[in-house]
Amino acid sequence: MAHTAPKHHATTKHPGLQAWVEEVAALTQPDDIHWCDGSAEEYDQLAQTLVDAGAFERLSDAKRPNSYLALSDPADVARVEDRTFICSETESDAGPTNNWREPAQMRDFLAGLFEGSMRGRTMYVVPFSMGPLGSPFSHIGVQLTDSAYVVASMRIMTRMGQAALEVLGEDGPFVPCVHSVGMPLVDGVEDVPWPCNAENKYIVHFPETREIWSFGSGYGGNALLGKKCFALRIASVMARDQGWLAEHMLILKLTSPEGDAKYIAGAFPSACGKTNLSMMIPTLPGWKVETIGDDIAWMKFGPDGRLYAVNPEAGFFGVAPGTGERTNPNALETFARDSVFTNCARTDAGDIWWEGLTDAPPHHLVDWRGNDWTPDSETPAAHPNARFTTPIAQCPSVAPEWDEPAGVPIDAILFGGRRATVVPLVHEATDWDHGVFMGSIMSSETTAAQAGDVGKLRFDPMAMLPFCGYNMADYFTYWLTLGRRQDARLPRIFYVNWFRKDDDGTFLWPGFGENSRVLAWVFRRCEGRADAIETAIGLVPPVGEGGIDTAGLDVSPEAMAKLLEVDAEAWEQQLPQMRQHFAGFVDKLPAELAAQLEALEKRLGS
Repeated sequence: MAHTAPKHHATTKHPGLQAWVEEVAALTQPDDIHWCDGSAEEYDQLAQTLVDAGAFERLSDAKRPNSYLALSDPADVARVEDRTFICSETESDAGPTNNWREPAQMRDFLAGLFEGSMRGRTMYVVPFSMGPLGSPFSHIGVQLTDSAYVVASMRIMTRMGQAALEVLGEDGPFVPCVHSVGMPLVDGVEDVPWPCNAENKYIVHFPETREIWSFGSGYGGNALLGKKCFALRIASVMARDQGWLAEHMLILKLTSPEGDAKYIAGAFPSACGKTNLSMMIPTLPGWKVETIGDDIAWMKFGPDGRLYAVNPEAGFFGVAPGTGERTNPNALETFARDSVFTNCARTDAGDIWWEGLTDAPPHHLVDWRGNDWTPDSETPAAHPNARFTTPIAQCPSVAPEWDEPAGVPIDAILFGGRRATVVPLVHEATDWDHGVFMGSIMSSETTAAQAGDVGKLRFDPMAMLPFCGYNMADYFTYWLTLGRRQDARLPRIFYVNWFRKDDDGTFLWPGFGENSRVLAWVFRRCEGRADAIETAIGLVPPVGEGGIDTAGLDVSPEAMAKLLEVDAEAWEQQLPQMRQHFAGFVDKLPAELAAQLEALEKRLGS
């Protein structure tokens, strides 16, 4: 990939940006510097560069117009949380859930890693806006990278190029992001289709100075630094300092048969169906779901005291396996063209395939490692973390407001995990503090529940465990302070669980489009038109009238009763795990959450 991009000079009059680019270039010593303008012509040229290097394969235009398949190095396929660092000034500000290094020491270490790291390559200057261009919600970043794959992906995932530079102006603030695959082309080193430094990855955040440095990986959130690094880890610190929220949440628009609309945000750990929910096709007649975002929400208070949200991204970077006609037909239409696929399998007709895309696999494929594959093969055709990168604007369910600079008002927040037992289909918080408590104990079961066993829980508070850029106990405290705002008109908070199973291990709830029935109850609760029963854990829909609409649903009244059951004994068995989870935050855990846990214990015992 060396020497292919033309020399471009700065297209900005921002002296701070120019000086920083020169400083990083002096450190990393690229052969060439290319300032990205974000044009279609530039994208096509980058794609051709990647095709020539063997990193991209152009898919059949008859099957998948203007789309490409990339196969990563097998050692570079996922986030590397053990190599992800929060280098805050004090260790306590990073907290017990983050890896911390002293900032000055880390800077010295990084200087050694990055010295000459781009030799033989082009350094691309990638200006981008997280959030709609010019929106009061939005923030500008500039990523310097030696990966053309990253540049092509950033063009899909963000508002990238000259337009972002124009918003930045001559003196605007920006988040500096430096990325290198860590494979300089020196001393006769031959380039490879997917350059990386598999044994030497570092993803480093400096919260106080709002900087990101990433080395060694070319994959996903390790390398597309606008995503988890900026939009969550750095933005969560910015949000705390400035009075807003940067959250790992989908945003959807829900319209009732009467034509009224409400906006719902939802936080779910990976593999809990966030993208599917955001693009759902409801089964309930007259209801409509439209997509605003599937992964990240930035929320700020409006003059009316409500939380307004934007999706800071412009694309979906979705997990491909399991995405199919039954689970998410809207996603299939979205990536029908103009998309990049990573670590998927390739069909003989020049299209992509992964497990779950179709009911039956093709008779022959080339798998994600580049090997021949048949249904008799012992390994999966696509990597379990294979991805599609595709523009939101192509989504058939996209809401007209998805790019609205003023954001949309959030009426309800959903929390949820993957729980086969104990947690009901839906319950509502009694107040804001109780809702924060519900988010703080969000969990998924890591093992199949055995008879009499509620399963080992993996806690992922607000789905932010890998993404909070500061001490998570302080994060809880910050959420609680929002509830003390005199002018705040806060969303209602609910906890949902689509994954409850019966004693035979069969899912009790059909999920997917039927989840609209739960959303409809949430909507009616926000309107004051649905009933709820007070229980030890919160407000639960009644079975039958005033609860969840089950007309035309193939779920028995007995199954509904089980789905909405609050088993005090089973909840009591979980309390030790919750206490252990809270103990990890030592003396920083907010007293309000400790009090919530005590109150839950008392209610369960009564």
